[in-house]
This record gives sequence, C-alpha cells and structure tokens, in this order.
Amino acid sequence: MNENTSTTKATTLTIWHRPEFQGREKELIHLAAGAKLVGVTRSAVSNWAARHADFPKLVLETGPDTRRIKYVSKAEFMAFVALRSTKATARRKPSPHRPGAVIDAEHLEHCERQVARLCDLAIRQAAKLTETRHALKAARSRRAQAEAKARTR
Repeated sequence: MNENTSTTKATTLTIWHRPEFQGREKELIHLAAGAKLVGVTRSAVSNWAARHADFPKLVLETGPDTRRIKYVSKAEFMAFVALRSTKATARRKPSPHRPGAVIDAEHLEHCERQVARLCDLAIRQAAKLTETRHALKAARSRRAQAEAKARTR
C-alpha cells in the first residue's frame, strides 16, 4: 500500500492511503458524516467497514494517533449504501406499521414520566439548596465570630 505521510503538527498526522485523491478533498466524506448522511449510527458504519470486503477503501486519515478521522470517497460510500439497502430490502419482511395515535400516546406517556421525574428532581434540589444556604449562613456567622475574636486579642 502506498502511503504518503506528512506531519502538520507534532501530534497531528495526515496519511494518504490513496494519493490519487490529493487535491480532490471535496470528493471525500468522513465516516461520521457519512453515517449522518444516510441516517445510521457511526457504529453501523464501523461495522460495515469491518464486515464487508466491498466497503470503500480508506482514502485519508487525519488527526492525532488517539483520535483518527477517516475519509472515504463519497461516491463509493453512497454506492455501497445503495447496494446494501437494496439487498437488505429484498431480505427484510415488511413490518407492520404502528398507528400514529399509538405513537403519539407513547410519546405523551414518555413526556409525562419525564415531567414527573424532573419535578421530583427540582423538589430535591430545592431542599438541598435550602440546606446549603443554612450551612452557608452558619459558616458566615462562625467566620464573623472568629474575626471579632481575633480583633479583640
């Protein structure tokens, strides 16, 4: 594999796995952006890269050793996704759709649970704040007494 390596900073590294794309960076997409573009998680794209031999080959890696940003050709990525989606659609049985009213009812229940949880949290935090204010008042009183005692000595 032909790799051109150049260091732009002491910790940042740029590795071109496919130098023919140098100067054509607009044709590239990093894997996280690709995941967002096609509506899947970043881990799904990572799984595709690990499991499928026909996944687009890396073009570029940038960033520090601990946090690499990987780029592939956007056209190759979209072709891969299109091929995968047609294969998956052919295998998958149609799922029954949930009525919108059911989805709305579940969403309402979720929101009600969230409101109840947050109200409980607000009550607990208000009690803790009151307790903290009393402790602060007592500490200030003790400090004032200590300062007064220090002045009299």
